[in-house]
Amino acid sequence: MKSIVAGVLVLIGLVVAAFAVQPGDTGMDEKSVVDAAKTVVKEAGDVSAEKEEEKFVYVQMTTSLGDIFLEIDKTNAPISAANFEQYVEDEFYSGTIFHRVMSNFMIQGGGFTPDLKRKETREGIANEWKNGLAHVRGTLAMARVGGDVNSGTSQFFINVKDNLFLSDPQPDGAAYAVFGRVVRGMDVVDKIRNVRTGYKQGMKDVPVETVMIEKVVMLDADKVEELELVASDG
Repeated sequence: MKSIVAGVLVLIGLVVAAFAVQPGDTGMDEKSVVDAAKTVVKEAGDVSAEKEEEKFVYVQMTTSLGDIFLEIDKTNAPISAANFEQYVEDEFYSGTIFHRVMSNFMIQGGGFTPDLKRKETREGIANEWKNGLAHVRGTLAMARVGGDVNSGTSQFFINVKDNLFLSDPQPDGAAYAVFGRVVRGMDVVDKIRNVRTGYKQGMKDVPVETVMIEKVVMLDADKVEELELVASDG
């Protein structure tokens, strides 16, 4: 951004100097040229700010126990972020559940209906586990099948404690990719982590009382600003 502004200011100086030496018949006076250049600077700033905002997108996940607000990291995890964003836009998560809850580990959801039927997904994506994002409390990560490095689709998990070992390669040679974090609603995450769990249809760690993901929506810039999500620490 600084280089853009500097470049335009140099341009202003050159134009003004040109007017001083040989105004000619340009159809614009000196003030008009300077004002036009200032407009370019402002628009360049607006574009720069927009690009800055695009480093992250924000999502509201409404569950049966409350709302969780997520910051999705498009810079460090562009593939995972785009994948998650597409599932959100497709309204895929509406009516799914948190099907795996481990109170001292993580909560996992985004792939099953309340009757524990697995939803059909797109193909798996490349595993971005080398992006430098660590598995600390409140981070959002791609779930995948052990032994199949690039099998992540719609399912995700939220770390309820620091699980730094998940940032290290597992027996299959890869770790698990973090692609976001909770910026508000960790109290809801903690409510979910503390529900009673048991066995259902051959699956363990399933909440006894279903924890629904009612809907997941993208938030526009105005809503993010209204909710002060960028400044929030959880």
